[in-house]
Amino acid sequence: MIGKAFQRHLGRALWLIALACLALTTPGAGTGLASQVAKRHMIAAANPLAAEAGLEILRAGGSAADAAIAAQLVLGLVEPQSSGIGGGAFALYFDGREKSIEAYDGRETAPAAATGDMFLGPDGKPMGFYEAVVGGISVGVPGVPRLLEALHRDHGRLPWARLFEPAIRLAEEGFAISPRLAFLIARDEHLGTFPETAAYFYQPDGTPKPVGQVLKNPDYAGTLKAMAAAGADAFYEGDIAADIVARVRNAERNPGRITSADLSAYEAKTRTPLCRVYHGFEICGMPPPTSGGIAVLQILGMLENFALQDEAPLSADAVHLIAEASRLAFADRNAYVADSDFVKVPVDRLLDSTYLRKRAALIDRERSMGKAEPGEIRQKAVTAEQFEPPSTSHLVVADSFGNAISMTSSVENAFGSRMMVRGFLLNNQLTDFSFRPSVEGEAVANRAEGGKRPRSSMSPTLVFDSTGAFVAAVGSPGGSRIPGYTVKALIAMLDWDLDPQAAVALPNFTNRNGKTDLEAGTALESLAPELEARGHEINRRGLVSGLHAIRSTPGGLLGGADPRREGVALGD
Repeated sequence: MIGKAFQRHLGRALWLIALACLALTTPGAGTGLASQVAKRHMIAAANPLAAEAGLEILRAGGSAADAAIAAQLVLGLVEPQSSGIGGGAFALYFDGREKSIEAYDGRETAPAAATGDMFLGPDGKPMGFYEAVVGGISVGVPGVPRLLEALHRDHGRLPWARLFEPAIRLAEEGFAISPRLAFLIARDEHLGTFPETAAYFYQPDGTPKPVGQVLKNPDYAGTLKAMAAAGADAFYEGDIAADIVARVRNAERNPGRITSADLSAYEAKTRTPLCRVYHGFEICGMPPPTSGGIAVLQILGMLENFALQDEAPLSADAVHLIAEASRLAFADRNAYVADSDFVKVPVDRLLDSTYLRKRAALIDRERSMGKAEPGEIRQKAVTAEQFEPPSTSHLVVADSFGNAISMTSSVENAFGSRMMVRGFLLNNQLTDFSFRPSVEGEAVANRAEGGKRPRSSMSPTLVFDSTGAFVAAVGSPGGSRIPGYTVKALIAMLDWDLDPQAAVALPNFTNRNGKTDLEAGTALESLAPELEARGHEINRRGLVSGLHAIRSTPGGLLGGADPRREGVALGD
């Protein structure tokens, strides 16, 4: 009889040989396009126009921070359904000269008047998700402008106003509506709710604007010009702020609670990154209020006990182990993680090696545990799940000065609250709070409170080697599936030696302490019978990640963009 360990090694070897043969005969076959290669600098972003804007800034001598700012401003124009200045973001920045890592928190905040029961209906029951999303009640104080300003203050090389030029140019001259934007405009049931939004995205006869139609946004150009001249203060004070407040509080549907004082008081925070060693690499992620950094590091910390590098990529064994570790991480996430400025989050305990070994011991190689329970930590576990739709955008940049950034930004649901002000959409991030403020008389950690930042799953990640040298930057959109997408890409690059493009294109699978999702239309579907035999409840579905990754190698920078969306990696 051939031992299972030998079978695993053989399966991995055969899989890698097959992948190599495909690459020799058909470049990128089975994994999307080949990784882009650059010697000096590189950016990967969710729309070619945004990536081109970032590359323009890099070529002008800008830093990774400068390029990320320019790209984000363009994303808010050409990919408004995902992110923009009316939303929030998290960014991890590596300063190559100082060898330091900083975590920037530009998450939206709840207005001071927010209360735990704000998403309960007259009957005391939680509102339906879209019942709460559309309108002013879901809008949090945007954080992107202050985050971008902080990045430039700390790490910018070019003048602030220079970074606005590509987006202003595109907004005034117009851009062609992309297939993805056109598809989402056509399918959205709520986009026509408010007149200014309907006028922007629909024809005069009410039909959706189609692919290729040139869309101009002079209002957005005006907003950007004001910010270019006066900094983020132009957004948070004065006429723009007054218009935001008026739009939210006077919304025809679900009037909100934001005030001018809420906007003027907003601060982007610099936090301490979370870092943990995995198979000789230091993996760094964002701390709360996002749960992404903790979840990614927990999953990897548990998988350290299973020598995943010896498993065949996309084997039933590999998918089973990753899914089981993810169940445990999400059980902890739902119970313990929220805004650490309001709630005591046991971060050290959740990432403790002894704790993670005990959690990993619950994983049976042959049988799924089913629904996982949160770990026993010295505080009350009150579990409350919240729907988190798969919108958002991610970008990564590495510059010629040794700096790198991984940034995830979002307006939450596609097109956010569906309300526009001065050319940009307002977020609906407050629906990331738990709609239930308490369970059985115990307060839920992620309940709404004035000034609080709702829990997120965004997982911008940086990787370093044992000497502290930059290795990779990665992240993804995808709602609460973001940690699973990010873990897949990290394991593919670090354990299975795939280049960034192959890693991000690898079929997706996730588990959020429930069903195991397998990406429909991929080879993963063939694993369903074996996984079901191990006790997994399988859900075949589209898993539209938007992973972007850059890896540093002796031969230069390699970049990958998720073929499931419209992103590209560009560099010199």
